[in-house]
Amino acid sequence: MYYSYVAYNEQKQLVNGKVDAPNETVAQAMLALSGLKTVRLKVAKPLLKIDMDKVRGTTVNKKEIIMFSKQLALMIESGFDIAASLDLLESQIANRSLKRILGEITADIRNGMKPSQAFAKHPVAFSSLYCRTIAVAEETGNLEKALRQMADHIEKNANSAKKVKGALMYPAMVSVLMVLVIIVMVTFIMPAMQGLYDELGSGVPLPAKILLSVTDFLRAWGLYMIGGVVLLLVVALVLTRSEEGKYQRDKLMLRMPLIGKIIVMSELSRVAATISTLFRAGVPLPEVMTLASQSCENRVIARSLTEVRQEMLQGQGLARPMSQRAIFPPLLVQMASVGESTGNLDNNMDTVAVSYGMDADERMSTMTGLITPMFGLVLGGMVAFLAVALVSTMYGMMGSMA
Repeated sequence: MYYSYVAYNEQKQLVNGKVDAPNETVAQAMLALSGLKTVRLKVAKPLLKIDMDKVRGTTVNKKEIIMFSKQLALMIESGFDIAASLDLLESQIANRSLKRILGEITADIRNGMKPSQAFAKHPVAFSSLYCRTIAVAEETGNLEKALRQMADHIEKNANSAKKVKGALMYPAMVSVLMVLVIIVMVTFIMPAMQGLYDELGSGVPLPAKILLSVTDFLRAWGLYMIGGVVLLLVVALVLTRSEEGKYQRDKLMLRMPLIGKIIVMSELSRVAATISTLFRAGVPLPEVMTLASQSCENRVIARSLTEVRQEMLQGQGLARPMSQRAIFPPLLVQMASVGESTGNLDNNMDTVAVSYGMDADERMSTMTGLITPMFGLVLGGMVAFLAVALVSTMYGMMGSMA
């Protein structure tokens, strides 16, 4: 959800813009982390629900941000100042959107704006987590280290998301293939066979009777079934436009067999990696939790992290509020507790991120191993039944002609 804001920056200048956040509290926190003092904040409601960035082609691939971050870190480490580094990188980048963004960032920096604030003006390319890490690095003088940390963090998250999508791709493709087989059967094959039976007047074999009954049913009710599915999708789309509707959708996703646990493990792996990266960069823990919840894709986990942060600010620490919520597994709670007591939270969360990432990968492999033969059997069974029906039809036709 986008929020329009009017705020004062650290130079006491009045600025305005939009920020993408799940709710108003997180939006306020994100602006504060960017060094802005909010004057007015309200939900941005455009007349047309069109993503103008996509219309203009202003999309930036995560791989380009990863490469840009690593190259910028190398140039700064080699002694270039950040404006000169951005000039050089802008001349080498092929993506027009990123080239334009870097040009605007360079101009803002040369006009006296801090790099983190200049980056924050372009959320389509640089997340609030990225910008806050840069802001902390500006204070500590470790900008090149922070850039490498963010490149590694984005790369890990992108790989994790890619694996989840890859695991879901096969069953989706097989489902589409099954639907196409049914459509071809109902539209072309069975009507032709039924015409032959009517013409010959022969008795219909049992497999063919079943197939003809299914065909008649789908031809009579198929459009109504498609209409019902479309109606359900429209209702689901309308319901999930609200924040509470999106929350309930994400909650349902977590309860789905096989897929739900993979989503939990993948999300918690990214959350642990985010906490590790930001805490290592020197971001205060309350701000770490704000950014972790804002970057979390599942709203159930994001809301739980927000609640943990609120209770943490009341003096309950990190591990205790986590232990009171079932969404956080015992390993995460225990490692957070040990990290708090030893001051080694970044390394502990990094260990959790690796462990949960491996767990998610293993579960995805198991799910794929189960789904592949299951869909193969279903699709093979459909083809085999169709073949039996057609063969029995041929024999029936030959018998009637004899």
